[in-house]
Amino acid sequence: MDDELRRYDAIRPFEPEELPEAYDRLLADGQFRAVLAAAVPGVPFEALAGEVRKCKSCLDFQVKFCYGFLKRLVKTASDGCDMDCSAVDRAGRYTFVSNHRDIVLDSALLDMLLIDAGFGTTCEIAIGDNLLAAPWIKDLVRLNKSFIVERSAGLREMLASSKRMADYMHFVIARKHDNIWIAQREGRAKDSDDRTQPSVLKMMAMGGDGSAIDRLRQLHIVPLAISYEYDPCDYLKAMEFQLRRDVPGWKKTKADDVMSMQTGIMGRKGRIHYHCSTCIDAFLDTLDPAMPKGELFDTVARHIDRAIHSNYRLYAGNYVAADTLWPGEGYGEHFTEAERRVFEDYVGGQLARIELEGKDEPFLRECILRMYANPVRNNRAALAATV
Repeated sequence: MDDELRRYDAIRPFEPEELPEAYDRLLADGQFRAVLAAAVPGVPFEALAGEVRKCKSCLDFQVKFCYGFLKRLVKTASDGCDMDCSAVDRAGRYTFVSNHRDIVLDSALLDMLLIDAGFGTTCEIAIGDNLLAAPWIKDLVRLNKSFIVERSAGLREMLASSKRMADYMHFVIARKHDNIWIAQREGRAKDSDDRTQPSVLKMMAMGGDGSAIDRLRQLHIVPLAISYEYDPCDYLKAMEFQLRRDVPGWKKTKADDVMSMQTGIMGRKGRIHYHCSTCIDAFLDTLDPAMPKGELFDTVARHIDRAIHSNYRLYAGNYVAADTLWPGEGYGEHFTEAERRVFEDYVGGQLARIELEGKDEPFLRECILRMYANPVRNNRAALAATV
């Protein structure tokens, strides 16, 4: 392992020589063994352990274990998952910047789809350390090509942490010749009003060489729109909105995150669509190098947002929600009355799952409707802006 890679030991995925020790830890952990048994049902543990140990790289592990699990999950918990990647070169290496719906599946399904599309590799995945609720989970995500976003660092350490992560992202693209996935903002947009945080771009530009434009260009950013017909966590997100409204100082716990991960993975998702926009390198070339950095990051963030919003796939439920909230905006032509009833029944079923003292059902209903309606308004605005 070279010295430059060792700079990132605290955050990077495992290297091949580190895998045997990581396997020893994971295979000795009861919780991981249960996860492995669920991912590959009907196979004796010793046989599974033997197959795990045969994996000589993180990509090997993803292809042998994660890929098959995700294929089975798509069959059982969705009505299909596809990707339009016609705007990018499969031989290229990119930083995919996407909207963020599901804690685990956004990046996991992208890996599956990249394999299906013939990219030859998957992604290194940015994951917040707040999600690493146990040591075995940290080992597993590092085995799954994740690098750690150190959100729990103190204020003094945050600048150094951000610089290290930016340097590592540039190292992944330039030296490891791999892809990267990172969400457009810290945490999920609970109301689905997807907006890129300029601070994410500012962090990226802390690595690399040259001007801020040069540094962003070196990451070959591809805006990625992720569209789920149904969000299994919508009722949990609505409940969170009410708790934040009603309980001063309320904060999510690690148990809440685990619940969201489990619900997102196993819950009903309907149809799923991924859409890659054109790499923004050519757009960056049109920008004035003398532009103030704050204006630059805001401009690039808006460009990424337009790309994601315009390529977001809208389903009947999105239009039903928008028509319910904003009946005068002309969304009714995009769905039938039968589709309206299906979606209204779905929302009613999700509301019934919420167990909350002082449950404010009208408020919760509106929260869920906004999650499905906001992408409609954003899509309409983005398409109008490109005319």
